[in-house]
Amino acid sequence: MSSIILSALWGVVMMFSGIFLKKKSLAKYIALLGIAALLTVNFLEYYNIWYIYADIRQMLKFTSFGQVFNAIVFACTLLFFLLNASEFEAMGPDVYEYYALIFFVLCGVGIAVSFNTLLMLFIGIEIITIPLYILAGSEKRNLRSNEASIKYFLMGVFSTGIMLMGIAFLYGATGTFYIDSMNLGVESLRPMILIGIVLLMVAMSFKVSAAPFHFWVPDVYDGAPTAVTSFMATIVKVASFVAFLHLFDTAFGKMHADWQLLIALITAATLFIGNITAVFQQSVKRMLAYSSVAHAGFMMFALWSLNTFAREGLILYAAAYSLATIGSFAVLAKMKDYSLEGFNGLGKTQPLLALTNTIFLLSLTGIPLTAGFFAKYFMLMGAVKSGTHLWLVIFAVLMAAVSAYYYFRVIQAMYFKEGNAQVTPVSPVFRITLCVTAALIILLGMFPGLLLKGLYY
Repeated sequence: MSSIILSALWGVVMMFSGIFLKKKSLAKYIALLGIAALLTVNFLEYYNIWYIYADIRQMLKFTSFGQVFNAIVFACTLLFFLLNASEFEAMGPDVYEYYALIFFVLCGVGIAVSFNTLLMLFIGIEIITIPLYILAGSEKRNLRSNEASIKYFLMGVFSTGIMLMGIAFLYGATGTFYIDSMNLGVESLRPMILIGIVLLMVAMSFKVSAAPFHFWVPDVYDGAPTAVTSFMATIVKVASFVAFLHLFDTAFGKMHADWQLLIALITAATLFIGNITAVFQQSVKRMLAYSSVAHAGFMMFALWSLNTFAREGLILYAAAYSLATIGSFAVLAKMKDYSLEGFNGLGKTQPLLALTNTIFLLSLTGIPLTAGFFAKYFMLMGAVKSGTHLWLVIFAVLMAAVSAYYYFRVIQAMYFKEGNAQVTPVSPVFRITLCVTAALIILLGMFPGLLLKGLYY
């Protein structure tokens, strides 16, 4: 509860700071102070040292799983701010407001991972997405940014309507919004319940960009400012997945067999479309957008399996995927040419950027000694433990092999092709943060238990 309240308050602080402080560079320091405060209060609440109590009528439930996930989100946001401070300043004059919107998103993340009623799920998802409509169109004179904002808004409103319809059907069938009181699965499946589950599945698939509800992703991710795309593809995506998992595990877990096949089909389609389409992209930014769809397919395994391996895997995947993707987009933001040819010779002109970017891409591929390997391993092991639809596990392994092709194309361009890759000026802080991000990926790849030992069920 403390992190939810503090993130909302700090968003207000950022807004008022923009009124009284005119120097853009001060915004990042206030934002970094706010993230440090969020990490601190989350740590204190996790160990029951200090927390804010509020009578919320059991509408939110705070668990070690949610608090560990919040710690991952805040740590990744800290690295995100350090890596993209200059990008925020270049987006426009309203730098303080951009940071404020990010803190409001973090408030929504805290609600979305702790909800215990369908109404709080709706509120959390909306608090996450509404600021992103603005951030996606923050480059006001860029027509592609305006297009991204409009498309994201239209698709977001459409999926919200579907979610509300699903909530209405479930309330009509059960008479309650509390997901732990619905007692679904103890009697025969009624049409209203089935319709409600399918509608919520479709709405949440929109939010996490799972196929075939992913069609907004390429244009929105490609048109939005690179820093905003990085945040949308990582923090927002993994938070939506945790909410997705919590909803179906708690409310519909006893009916797992009734909807598991549908999730399997969505997972297979997401893996196939994301990976195959990414192969044909010449823009690295657009390739990363399609690859984020493919990673959504791997994260869908947690929902399909609903076991301890899957839950631990989702936590590890959230950290591994977020760190690697934030790092890759940070390097991309420094490139003057976003095409594959723009990376030619980067290993000679900027060896540190090329080395760290290689680590990020290897982790996204799932190569051993990187966090991405164990993230994929836990997801697949959770699926194997479930004992059903093993064809999907084999298919996922094949799709992971396909992903190696388009990630290695970037590595090949950096080290094995002649060129003179052009980058914008890189600060010492950026280089240090990039190295820290790469080191964390290797550390989690060697010792994944460092992140998982704090989880309790």
